[in-house]
Amino acid sequence: MCRAIKTLHNFSPPATNDEIRASSLQFVRKLSGFTKPSKANEEAFNRAVDEVVHAAHHLLESLVTNAPPRNREIEAARAKERSATRFAHVHNGNGIGGERTN
Repeated sequence: MCRAIKTLHNFSPPATNDEIRASSLQFVRKLSGFTKPSKANEEAFNRAVDEVVHAAHHLLESLVTNAPPRNREIEAARAKERSATRFAHVHNGNGIGGERTN
């Protein structure tokens, strides 16, 4: 899945309209292969974003869970830690691919 699309379910406070639109835009960009569509495709692209926003709102309103709401700051810190771990090999002198084998 596209790393730019963030999980929006079960947060306190709930996801904002801007967050839902941003994720929807990333989804449509990924599907279409366009960062910015041409004039010929702009209407279809924007309509798709609006439709995904609408579907995402319905989905988020319909989901249920017994888990306590997640804290945005804690989740952001965890994501930052995962990223640091994932990309540590680039900074430790081993180059891409982790440890060297000779």
